Amino acid sequence: MAASNAQSTAVKSYFKAPEGRYKLSYEKTHPAGLLHYSHGKVVTQDLMLYYIQVTLSQLKDKPVAPPPASSSFSSTSSVRNAAARLLGGVNGTRMLGFGGSNGTSKPSTANKVPASPAAAAAVTAHSPTAASHSPSVVSSYDGEGTYIIFNVGDTLFISDYNSRDKDPIKAIHFSSSNPICHAFDSDAKDDHDLLIGLNSGDVYSVSLRQQLQDPGKKLVGAHHYNKDGSLNSSRCTAVAWVPGGDGFFLAAHADGNLYFYHKNKDGTIDASLPIIKDQTQFSVTHAKSSKSNPIARWHVCQCPINSISFSADGQFLATVGRDGHLRIFDFAKEQLICGGKSYYGALLCCAWSPDGKYVLAGGEDDLVQVWSMEDRAVVAWGEGHNSWVSAVVFESCWTLPCSDGAEESTMYRFGSVGQDTQLLLWDLVMDEIVVPVRRCAPGGSPTYSTSSQSSCVDNVTSAGLLQSAPSRRDVPKLSPVVAHRVHAEPLSGVIFAKDSIITCSHEGHLKIWTRPCRTNSPAGNSDVPLESLNNNE
Repeated sequence: MAASNAQSTAVKSYFKAPEGRYKLSYEKTHPAGLLHYSHGKVVTQDLMLYYIQVTLSQLKDKPVAPPPASSSFSSTSSVRNAAARLLGGVNGTRMLGFGGSNGTSKPSTANKVPASPAAAAAVTAHSPTAASHSPSVVSSYDGEGTYIIFNVGDTLFISDYNSRDKDPIKAIHFSSSNPICHAFDSDAKDDHDLLIGLNSGDVYSVSLRQQLQDPGKKLVGAHHYNKDGSLNSSRCTAVAWVPGGDGFFLAAHADGNLYFYHKNKDGTIDASLPIIKDQTQFSVTHAKSSKSNPIARWHVCQCPINSISFSADGQFLATVGRDGHLRIFDFAKEQLICGGKSYYGALLCCAWSPDGKYVLAGGEDDLVQVWSMEDRAVVAWGEGHNSWVSAVVFESCWTLPCSDGAEESTMYRFGSVGQDTQLLLWDLVMDEIVVPVRRCAPGGSPTYSTSSQSSCVDNVTSAGLLQSAPSRRDVPKLSPVVAHRVHAEPLSGVIFAKDSIITCSHEGHLKIWTRPCRTNSPAGNSDVPLESLNNNE
């Protein structure tokens, strides 16, 4: 009987999807003996569940010489104007030069270490004193490469995605706090491309290439912000680069505040900001001095912000928090424009579709919420998880073949993982579901109707911008196309890469699942690796 139960709960090395079979290719882990968790602080199991994050980073050819730091954004004009306004410009024209040196790498003529031809599927025992990397190996990482970054306890690990070696090639130890969140900027114009947020509230920007080349176990060449929690001592819960922002980034904290920084400005200058007058209202405060870093503070809510995510063009920012609200901001205009609420408990994760039309959110109600920017409402609920949803992520969307005379339809593939140890894959085709449209009845009570395209937003909170959760019977239900138990432990992160899906457990164990042959799946047509979840993160 016991053998039968063990077999029924065993984790299989493959799962089937409509496009074919995904197979477990190899695994990544860490030497558990090297971990330390507390640093004199109590670290609960809940913190471990929320704050194991995984990031996929791709280093390109090293530039011959880094270009000079820019004082304005390089993407859309609306974002450039926002930068100028945040920096205190007059009529959006003031230019500001950023001080501080850029991270530089040590020269190296060694070639990148080739991937091991053997797969390491079994866990290998390590001595507690064994080094997690070899200096001769690390010093050779100076060119192109793809790396998996994940945090466990007080250590940040870096693994070579293209190698089948189970152990990381680099371990960075933090002596006074635990890393909680990180983000990589593949378009960085200098070597500082990696952000790291700590439990103490401190934030660092570093060069990933420089960390790989250095044989030590400490950060090298780091820029330090909010040092020792001088500005905000609450936990840094999420970090994100501004798309096209040329060095601008956001750091979210457990007290409900967001801070807007530039990586090349001095983070040690006093940047005291005025006390928030009304804690119940969203507000934006700009620093008085052009030398200050952070440049601005956004007071979003009175509870921890669990995850933040930018739309691909940088125009919109989504946040989710302990209060269960999804909030969506026009980043350039610094305005809260819409949002909704979970059915129960906190929201833990969020992610944008590649085209910016939809936002996913998941959390303690075990559901995946699909929010439409066009309708400013929830248009579908994904039901399939049996516990909290830890991370959500979109794959690239694709156009479905159409029949004669029919309009083309767009299908969105997205994934989610949860504390139920499951990976769920979902296919969303808006033309195939009936989307209820929110209307106001004569008495002001919100109702749903499929006979009209007009809509309005409930006057619930934040001047009517945040909607309450609609009745579940009025919102279409979405079922997963795949539900597979991929780990024995609760999950904290998932990444869609070009040729695989990467899953991460809260113990810091990673699995790389190889995709089916691309010719069999429209999902395999994507050339862009998608970002990680925070997994809250």
